[in-house]
Amino acid sequence: MTGQHDTETPGRFGRFGGRYVAATLLNALEELEAAFYEAKEDPAFGEEFHAILRDYAGRPSPLYFAERLSEEVGTRVYLKREDLSHTGAHKINNTIGQGLLARRMGKRRIIAETGAGQHGVATATVAARLGLPCRVFMGTEDVRRQRLNVYRMKLLGAEVVPVEGLQGTLKDACDEAMRYWMGNYEDTLYIFGSVAGPHPYPTMVRDFQRVIGDEAREQILAAEGRLPDRLVACVGGGSNAIGLFYSFMQDPEVAFIGVEAAGHGIDTGLHSASICAGSYGVLDGTASLILQDEDGQVLPVHSVAAGLDYPGVGPEHAWMHETGRASYASVTDEQALQAFRTLARLEGIIPALESAHAVAQVIKMAGELREDEIVIINISGRGDKDCEEVERLSGEGA
Repeated sequence: MTGQHDTETPGRFGRFGGRYVAATLLNALEELEAAFYEAKEDPAFGEEFHAILRDYAGRPSPLYFAERLSEEVGTRVYLKREDLSHTGAHKINNTIGQGLLARRMGKRRIIAETGAGQHGVATATVAARLGLPCRVFMGTEDVRRQRLNVYRMKLLGAEVVPVEGLQGTLKDACDEAMRYWMGNYEDTLYIFGSVAGPHPYPTMVRDFQRVIGDEAREQILAAEGRLPDRLVACVGGGSNAIGLFYSFMQDPEVAFIGVEAAGHGIDTGLHSASICAGSYGVLDGTASLILQDEDGQVLPVHSVAAGLDYPGVGPEHAWMHETGRASYASVTDEQALQAFRTLARLEGIIPALESAHAVAQVIKMAGELREDEIVIINISGRGDKDCEEVERLSGEGA
């Protein structure tokens, strides 16, 4: 298993990927694809991108040896600290890249969708830095449970547009953002937040996020003198996981473990585990594994983590699952909430609820991990945004 996919057809990962959109959007996507590949070949673009990551976003993010968590699970656990990046999550890596593309393409405004709010905050942040107006679409349920991030976006100058939809969550925000872009693409760039969506987004977002894995590879070799045994990351659309995994794609001895949201349990139907319980279909312009009924209608989804509350997954993840390059597990709301508290109390680090799913999976695996194994968990974001919701759900006092 080498980790290769069909590079002869850009945007395809085996039978997954592609560009399934209305004809109106084809020109916009083709323009974006051309600009992206041109920018990739331009050393000046890469230099500016990495300079902003360094001087503005605070990269490299640390790789931290979690001593007390390691004792708890019986192996050597490192945390890739994306929560320490500017805006508090990995999302800033991608929005800087796409923001620079927007400027390069001469776009006069940017839009985005957001679930947990971290992508919205990162987009609003980059828009402020570049002096571009910004509109962020967000489901009404996510607006309720992520009030802090809503305020942050508005403070940064963005307009936050609440979207009712079926559940008022991330899928509804994506739909509305895509509809808006369809009518305004000539002067607007849609900064998509994950490795889902139509080509070139899965490839483009992966390439902007791969800095996570590039750094982690160098850092773990410096710390341990060898590669890790396992990489663990939460998976909604899947950008933080691809960002960590991709630099190790050609190292078959390094296992990839993606962790989906089991919600109230896979058997209840109230979950967001698109790989563990989904089937082949098309969602938001790409072919992947999605949660749908027998008639192909997208099913309602649930996760305590707003950023995982999505009925699909990036096509490269679907391909890695199908080929066996990565394995995918699921963690319930309750397990994630417990891991949220555990990491706070053991390491003094409050993770995003999304990241807590990855921590919970490593805790679940404690009995099967060898003492000499090295595990890297991607802490994709910090948990400030989730504290109010966790307190509400648990009934705990501060």
